[in-house]
Amino acid sequence: MKNRICDMLGIEFPILAFTHCRDVAAAVTKAGGMGVLGAEALTPAQLDIDLAWIKEQVGDKPFGVDLIVPAKYEGKAEGEVTASQLRDRIPQAHRDFLEDLLNRYDVPPPLGESRRDASRGDAPPMSYSLASHMMEIAFGHPIKLLVNALGTPPSDMVQRAHDQGILVGALAGKAVHAQRHVAAGVDLIIAQGGEAGGHTGEIGTMVLVPEVVDAVAPVPVLAAGGIGGGRQLAAALALGADGVWCGSVWLTTDEAETHPTVKQKFLAATSSDTVRSRSKTGKPARQLKSAWTEEWEGPNSPGTLPMPLQPLLVGAAEERIARGAHDPASGSAKLANYFVGQIVGSMNEPKPAARVVMDMVEEFIEAVQRVESMME
Repeated sequence: MKNRICDMLGIEFPILAFTHCRDVAAAVTKAGGMGVLGAEALTPAQLDIDLAWIKEQVGDKPFGVDLIVPAKYEGKAEGEVTASQLRDRIPQAHRDFLEDLLNRYDVPPPLGESRRDASRGDAPPMSYSLASHMMEIAFGHPIKLLVNALGTPPSDMVQRAHDQGILVGALAGKAVHAQRHVAAGVDLIIAQGGEAGGHTGEIGTMVLVPEVVDAVAPVPVLAAGGIGGGRQLAAALALGADGVWCGSVWLTTDEAETHPTVKQKFLAATSSDTVRSRSKTGKPARQLKSAWTEEWEGPNSPGTLPMPLQPLLVGAAEERIARGAHDPASGSAKLANYFVGQIVGSMNEPKPAARVVMDMVEEFIEAVQRVESMME
């Protein structure tokens, strides 16, 4: 395949894989797509190790990094308050609700300080202060693409990336968001429909992609949300996109580091088994339905807190849940979930990441040939 995205990124297939797993990122890059490693789930030290490892695995083939630098979050207007200061703003009612929830589901007690909290020092999660540190690490490696997953990238992020010959991408859930990104100097737009896993808006991919393509032309666009096979790739290109950005489909691959209990839930899930919930980050993010999402939406819930107060509240609890969820019959397993899109209904067979890429390409060819046959 050959188009603008392939030429820009130096890849064989216009398939970009967002993943928190370095093995998946490397496998997709080696298969002819492009792996983009999500930094939010990693400690700064681990990001450095993982990027060096990916480079060793893929050689001169391209790979990228995805950060979360939200445009709006609690404390930003005050000049980046510390995590300690933000924790003081968490109402006692929310602390009590969470502790009661964990007790009712027999979640194991903490083993000590949260690993992620310890690695961040006093930088709030999903904040510019933390992302800037991760950015420094990313710039120390030969990445081809730097993506901001939530909002318009800050000007210094764009400038520094361009100074080093690194392309910049950003996700958009509305055409107006995409236009803001382009005005800020972004090189490619990821139009993410509401079917997608993680932070996403309400507009469906089929409607959103052509709106964004028209709004930002001639800037190239990747389609995201509900894409897990070649038919969706063909549809994305027909809608005017130059490629696809996939995240959920890699979560059940052989290489994925998805929690075993959650992976089994994904394999058994239907496309109706996800929900947009603020219960993990404070912003609407599509994830698997579980007792966790139901409890936060229930009548006894105090409601969720804005980003980054919600992740500060629940981060250590999620680590405890993950530890207890290895017993599939436990209360922790009932709570356990993860970000995933509606394509989860098609993710019913574990397979190597490279096979996912090749299956997507083969199905794409079949879809194109089917349409061509109708023109005879």
